Amino acid sequence: MLAVWIAAAFALGLLARQLGLPPLIGFLTAGFLLNASGIERVPALTEVAHLGVLLLLFSVGLKLRLRNLIRPEVWGVALLQFGVALVVAFLALRGAAGASLPLILVVASALSFSSTVLAAKVLEERREIRAFHGRVAIGILIVQDLIAVAILGVNDGRAVTWLTALVLLLPLAQPLIRKLLDLAGHGELLVLLGSVLALGIGGYGFEAIGLSGELGALLIGMLLATHPKAVELSDSLWGLKEFFLVGFFLSIGLTGLPTWHTMELAVVPIALLPLKVLLYFLLLLGFGLSARTGFLAGLGLATYSEFGLIVMAAGVEGGLVPAEWLVATAIAVAVSFAIAAPLSRYSHDIFTALERFLRFFERDRRHPDDEPISLGRAEIVIAGMGRVGTGAYNHARELGRKVVGLDSDLGKVEKHLSEGRRVVYADAEDPSLWHRLNLDQVRVIMLALPDAEAKVLASEQLRRRGFRGLISATYVWPEEQAPILAAGADITYNYFAEAGVGLAADTFEALAPGGESRPNRQPRPATPAKPTIP
Repeated sequence: MLAVWIAAAFALGLLARQLGLPPLIGFLTAGFLLNASGIERVPALTEVAHLGVLLLLFSVGLKLRLRNLIRPEVWGVALLQFGVALVVAFLALRGAAGASLPLILVVASALSFSSTVLAAKVLEERREIRAFHGRVAIGILIVQDLIAVAILGVNDGRAVTWLTALVLLLPLAQPLIRKLLDLAGHGELLVLLGSVLALGIGGYGFEAIGLSGELGALLIGMLLATHPKAVELSDSLWGLKEFFLVGFFLSIGLTGLPTWHTMELAVVPIALLPLKVLLYFLLLLGFGLSARTGFLAGLGLATYSEFGLIVMAAGVEGGLVPAEWLVATAIAVAVSFAIAAPLSRYSHDIFTALERFLRFFERDRRHPDDEPISLGRAEIVIAGMGRVGTGAYNHARELGRKVVGLDSDLGKVEKHLSEGRRVVYADAEDPSLWHRLNLDQVRVIMLALPDAEAKVLASEQLRRRGFRGLISATYVWPEEQAPILAAGADITYNYFAEAGVGLAADTFEALAPGGESRPNRQPRPATPAKPTIP
């Protein structure tokens, strides 16, 4: 029976992709259709869904740093937004008999919480978890998860025991966990260790002491965020995580069959989604964030939460709310996913279209992370300081060029600065970034970003602002090359092919020591350059 669910998820996920939608929309649809057709729910599917969520949040934690999340714009916005939801719930239930505090908390959680899973997945796919708006959105979600844990404790009457205090000892275990990560190597042991940490210690370990397993997986990942193998560990778990997450999106459609009445109930929270995004946007602007950051973060939070669904289920079990409210909440969650996923995918384009209007609401005083960036007298800019970008930077510096690197990962920025490279924090996908920079001295911009869409966006914005220098960009898959060139790039390089050329050239040079005749080095595959560099 599990094979039927997997086959249905694949078929509808493929259909969604052909229609230009994220595959998860197809997974959600598959859940509802299979549920409506009367096919029984497979018990293993619930477990698979839970494992997928734990692995996802563990991977997200590997890319986050606690000091970047404990900021006023994070916990302030989360608490204020939940306060507004409490007021709305109180006013809505004021005339209802027995509108107790637990009932108000349940309804407020259903209205205010946003989906950690969907936001994390979309941000991870776009490589924006470490971008400023990504860090803000994830931080708000973490605070909401903590609130959800507290509400669950109030509703089921569980008191915090001494076992819960064991979580305070977690930092003491960090050296041991980091040592195990060093010993695990780079193969299957690394995958097994990541699974043990995410599912065993973070997931079921936290649940055993009365806390949320999702929160535990996230915190365990954050303990290892500064480890040199954090990115490798996240990559090694990618396929496993993606497979299990299919179960999560399928399970959303299995909460209950919708009726006309539950559909009518779901209309209210769905209609409130635009107001929810607007509230996030205005609160973030109030804390000094730019219109772009507030819009992108707010749009990423434009969902209802699986945690709200869990809290609602606890309310139904405790007799606080009717069972049909749970089904209505599940419908609202699924519809919010279907709306938010494609909107988040085109969030940068939507902001560009609305930029002039949204900028009107910005405050005069800007947040430090949204301030303009100076490039000094640099003539070469490298966006994306990973392995490829770092190699390009070192080579340009050896040639005596004035070069500066840009990266949206604060961890990488700090590492490069400590090693003597001039690298500044900047989000190359920010449509307004290239317009805020003074590029008069810049002759070359190299785009070594990991995401193809980011390189297309950056090339478009550079040409739109009138940059006439050379733009070069890397690509991996053949179908990525044409869009990058069409957006304005002059040269594209497939660095997998370049690695082979470099290996052959160095080997041939080693065969002819002492300056003797050497085989000619083959030209690197690239599109012809338009401008020249003096």
